[in-house]
Amino acid sequence: MAESRVELTLRGLILGVLITVVFTAANVYFGLKAGLTFGTSIPAAVISMAALRALRGATIQENNIVQTVASAAGTLSSIIFVIPGLVMIGWWSGFPYWTCFAICVVGGVLGVMYSIPLRRALVTQSDLPYPEGVACAEVLKVGSGEQGVGVEESRAGLRALLWGSVVSGVFCLVTATRVFASDVVRSFRFGGGVTGFDFFLSFALFGVGHLIGLWCGLAMLVGLLIGWGWGVPHYSALSPDIGHLANTALAGLAHDTWNHKVRFVGAGAIGVSAVWTLGTLVKPVLTGLRSAMVASRARAAGNAALLPRTERDIPIGMVGLVSLLCVLLSAVLLAQVVSSSGLSAHLWWLVVSGALYVAVMSFLLSAVCGYMAGLIGSSNSPLSGLGIIAVIGYAVIALFGLKGDPGAQNSTALVAYALIVTAVVFANAAIANNNLQDLKTGQLVDATPWKQQVALIVGVVAGAAIIPPILDVLNQAYGFVGAPGPARSQPLAAPQAGLISALAQGVIQHNVDWSLLGIGGVIGAVVIVADLAIRRLKPGAYLPPLAVGLGIYLPTQSTLMVVVGAVAGWLFDRAATRRPRPDAVKQLGVLLASGMIVGEGLIGVLIATLVAFSGKDFPLGLTGDAFAGGPAVWLGGLAFVLVITALYRRVARSL
Repeated sequence: MAESRVELTLRGLILGVLITVVFTAANVYFGLKAGLTFGTSIPAAVISMAALRALRGATIQENNIVQTVASAAGTLSSIIFVIPGLVMIGWWSGFPYWTCFAICVVGGVLGVMYSIPLRRALVTQSDLPYPEGVACAEVLKVGSGEQGVGVEESRAGLRALLWGSVVSGVFCLVTATRVFASDVVRSFRFGGGVTGFDFFLSFALFGVGHLIGLWCGLAMLVGLLIGWGWGVPHYSALSPDIGHLANTALAGLAHDTWNHKVRFVGAGAIGVSAVWTLGTLVKPVLTGLRSAMVASRARAAGNAALLPRTERDIPIGMVGLVSLLCVLLSAVLLAQVVSSSGLSAHLWWLVVSGALYVAVMSFLLSAVCGYMAGLIGSSNSPLSGLGIIAVIGYAVIALFGLKGDPGAQNSTALVAYALIVTAVVFANAAIANNNLQDLKTGQLVDATPWKQQVALIVGVVAGAAIIPPILDVLNQAYGFVGAPGPARSQPLAAPQAGLISALAQGVIQHNVDWSLLGIGGVIGAVVIVADLAIRRLKPGAYLPPLAVGLGIYLPTQSTLMVVVGAVAGWLFDRAATRRPRPDAVKQLGVLLASGMIVGEGLIGVLIATLVAFSGKDFPLGLTGDAFAGGPAVWLGGLAFVLVITALYRRVARSL
């Protein structure tokens, strides 16, 4: 008789959707501000266990469904690495709801479908570590205990998550009053040119650093030193104004040099690293497809009951049908875009090439993302690097069909169209990046794959529904760097969207500096060789090439505190090894870091809403510019260090 248990339930889906609203809002805000998003699986699992513990009949598998819904939607927020580019180039003035919703749903559901045949190759038949998937499974196992250590660790984990959320949220509120400074910015002459740094006092970035670990953090530091220790000084020294530039103008030159030169070097490094990863995946992807076909033949022969419950995916025939439907819907969406953009004369070429690109490129990126998630975790996977490859690839294809000359009137429309095609592909990649991590968690907690895959689709739809209005609020409140229109005092950087849109413009308008991408490619190749050497010389150590590329092209506002958090997290884990239950203490550190990200992200969205409706840059401001640029810097820095120290000590002693 088949085993009967609670797993895919209405209450679990509803709870997952409610958590989705919270975490997706936080991820959208934080991703636009700092260029990084965070994994929501572990905090969602902790909240789910706390909520369902009060209800009868809750199981570890039902909790797994809740975190699956929430993490899928939270990961879909990575679409912000592409979509804001349409506002930055002036094609959109806001975010049309149904267009954004369609992009997210079509790409996201396709990502769920494509990850199904990859599950056997990259999860069940692979020795990839899946760090976040394994960590989430451990949290679920601990929380399922009915007495003793399980209950104690579960409660301590929830407290750590809440403490991190509350403290980071309160600090964010205080910085909004300008009593504490939010960052320390300095620019200075260096190496014949200029350079500088923006040290952002962010608990969320600190938490991201703790989560990505020491080696990824150090790799980002290497990239930062390449970008701001060599790139910005070198290229700024070539400026004809460098000799008589006033000190007050140094910051502007440093930023412009990074924006127009150095981040393209980073793009080249990321591109080469992503291609290298893709080349390592051909064999496991083919193995997974063969396994899926074997399972399909077993079903067709009437032997489905012989398959273990933990190996029952959505049938491969249904996967193929839904995948085809998603590609056809993407063609309908793209046809509407072409018809309304002045590109109707090229409708057939653009729609057919765009739909085929979505179908093929999405599968390739699904394989890459699944592998990267298994290797370094879904939060650490540099999706933006894959977005760079995707947008350059389609921009070249589109130009080929138009014989290389879209015309001055159509160039912006073609850039916009390339970004929309890339957005659909990117939504697929983001979801595939998360799905295999979740399916690994499911494998470890004895979940049924097809039920988890249904939950993933629910998460995609929920995330697609909430992302567009959040983007609209943030656009009205802050705007984006480089977007046309009145200047804003605190525009959101959205660094990946800016870079991807700039690359699309460069390829289509024939003004991209390929030499910068080439230099970045050489740097990426050197880092790949260095990574291979380090792994051979010191087992356990590595230098992730993609993380180095990120360090080059993200602003220092997004990277310096991440590096600090990575080192602090490593020190915390070392200290935890001297505790009676080291693994449990380390997991509490993960939950504390996750809470930091969630709290700051949520308060950031609330403050953005106040800015949007008040029309003021600092609606909660209590001090003037003189205080905010002087005493507030010291007060904020001192408070930050003291609070971080107190939080780590409290968490370490809570068991």
